[in-house]
Amino acid sequence: MAVYTEIDDDALVAFMAAYDVGEVLSCKGIAEGIENSNFIVTTSTGPYILTLYEKRVAIKDLPFFLGLMDHLAAAGLPCPVPLRTQAGETLSELADRPAALVTFLAGMWPRRPEPAHCRGVGETLAALHLAGEGFPIRRPNALGPDAWPALLQASGRDADTVLPGLFRKLSASLDRLTTAWPTDLPSGVIHADLFPDNVFFRQDRLSGVIDFYFACNDAFAYDIAICLNAWCFEPDMSFNVTKARRFLKGYQSVRTLSEAEVMAMPILCEGASMRFLLTRLYDWLHTPEDAFVTPKDPGEYIKKLDFHANVKEPQAYGFD
Repeated sequence: MAVYTEIDDDALVAFMAAYDVGEVLSCKGIAEGIENSNFIVTTSTGPYILTLYEKRVAIKDLPFFLGLMDHLAAAGLPCPVPLRTQAGETLSELADRPAALVTFLAGMWPRRPEPAHCRGVGETLAALHLAGEGFPIRRPNALGPDAWPALLQASGRDADTVLPGLFRKLSASLDRLTTAWPTDLPSGVIHADLFPDNVFFRQDRLSGVIDFYFACNDAFAYDIAICLNAWCFEPDMSFNVTKARRFLKGYQSVRTLSEAEVMAMPILCEGASMRFLLTRLYDWLHTPEDAFVTPKDPGEYIKKLDFHANVKEPQAYGFD
C-alpha cells in the first residue's frame, strides 16, 4: 500500500473547500505507486485525484511537474490537469505535506500489454515529446548516467547478496556505458517512467498518461529505450520484437527518429535497464521490512541488462 500519510476528515473538507468542486462525498486511498500518497476524492461534481507529496519528491521540482501537466494538457495530451484553488494556486498543503488536486482520468492500465497497446503508447510518447516544446521550465535528469555510479556505491558489496558477483558486473557495465553514452541526440521534455501502470486504456484506446514525477529534460530516444524495457519483455524475460516493432511504428507515425537516434538504441536500452536495476537494487537492500510498500525485485532488470548487452544492431528492436 502506498498511502504514507492519513488524512483527517475535517482537514480534507477544509482543504477541498479552497477548490470549486462541490461537496466531499468520499475519499479512498490508492494502493498503487511508491513515491507519494494518492487518494480518489469524490465530490458532488465528480472524482478527483489528490496527491500528498512525500519526502522522495523535492518540493523545488513541483512547479515543473504541475506546470508540465498543464502545458501538455493544453496541447491535447491526455494527462491529468492540476486544479487551481479559488486563489489561483495549483500547490497547497494538507497534513503537513505539499498537496495538489488533479482531474480524474478514466481507464485501466494493461496487466498484459498487447501489440495494440504498444502502438498507442508509441504514438502518445511521440506526441508528448512534441507537445513539450516551448515549456519554459527545465529540470535535469536526476537519475541519468551521472547518478548511476553513486547509486551503485550506495548498494555496495551488498549487491552480491542479490546475485554473486553483481557489484563487479555492474561496475564493469557502468564503465562501458559511461564511455559509449551519446550526448548530442535530439532532446526535450521526457516522461522517463512510462511503465504500463502509468498508462490507461479504455478497450484498446489509450485514455490517459499519469505520474509525471520523474519527468525531466533528456534525450527523446532515451525515453523510447525506457519504454522498450517496460513494454516489450514477456514474463519469462524474452524480448517481444513484435511489440517493439508496433511501438516504434506508432512513435514514428508521429515523430520520425534520426539515424543517430536509431543507431544509439542498443546503448540507450542497456542504460535504461541499468537505471531501473540500480534504483530497484537500492530499494531492495534499503527498504525496511515493515515499510508500507514491497520493493520490486531487481532480478528482472539484471536479465534485461544482459539481453541489451548482447545486442549489436538496432534491428534487434524491430527497426526496419
